[in-house]
Amino acid sequence: MPEGDTVHQAATRLRDALAGRVLTRSDLRVPRYATADLTGRTVLDVVPRGKHLLARIEGGLTLHSHLKMDGAWKVYAPGQRWSGGPAHQIRAVLATTDRTAVGYRLPVLELLRTTDEHRAVGHLGPDLLGPDWDPDLALENLLRDPARPVGEALLDQRNLAGIGNVYKSELCFLLGVTPWLPIGGLPAEHAARLPALARKLLVANRDRPARSTTGRRDQRLFVYGRVPRPCLRCGTPVRAADQGDGSRERPTYWCPSCQQGPTSTGTSGLNIRPHTRN
Repeated sequence: MPEGDTVHQAATRLRDALAGRVLTRSDLRVPRYATADLTGRTVLDVVPRGKHLLARIEGGLTLHSHLKMDGAWKVYAPGQRWSGGPAHQIRAVLATTDRTAVGYRLPVLELLRTTDEHRAVGHLGPDLLGPDWDPDLALENLLRDPARPVGEALLDQRNLAGIGNVYKSELCFLLGVTPWLPIGGLPAEHAARLPALARKLLVANRDRPARSTTGRRDQRLFVYGRVPRPCLRCGTPVRAADQGDGSRERPTYWCPSCQQGPTSTGTSGLNIRPHTRN
């Protein structure tokens, strides 16, 4: 599941493959940009912004993409077989003489003026892995709506950029609260450490091939995707229920013994479901 750490890794791969090189092939397979041709232009840089990728190209252009749930950028050497999915899932091809970057299943792909990047990412809060990171502003944003559940507040990229469903569940576990606790109800010491803890997790994983919040190789995550296995701390079966960010519902995971606060229903009647995708 692409979150701030995996998007950072994708940006690094694309930067290493494309930055400073002239494009020998450009193929944007979305109707709006089907006739756009970037061939002959130099890729200046590729930078992440939260869960967004910005490929800056000579001539004041930026190719903006968002991976959402299933998108991916793959990089191939000349003659290497493309293996990211069937051809009909390809949305973008950017090639130089020695590397080809292929974007699969990209739900967002748009070509902008670089001066208009704010149209794509200007709404985002401080980036947990970015140069604009500001823990005080992130906390201020999170606490702006004290009645909002912690899980929803963490997923809202306007508060802080880079957290997805995995880190939401893991952060709530580490704080010892359920994702449905109103964020204004967080103990002051928990609220104060939340931005730093979130950044610590993403920084620890930005260069790892396999994400881990536990520090263990055999069990990499505390609660995410662990239904109905036992909690790593207390042995209570991990539970799951739907929770969203205000726009869509997603499975969230928690330990009913280690985490204090309301559940999805406020009763013991929980919507428990098996893990299907990480």
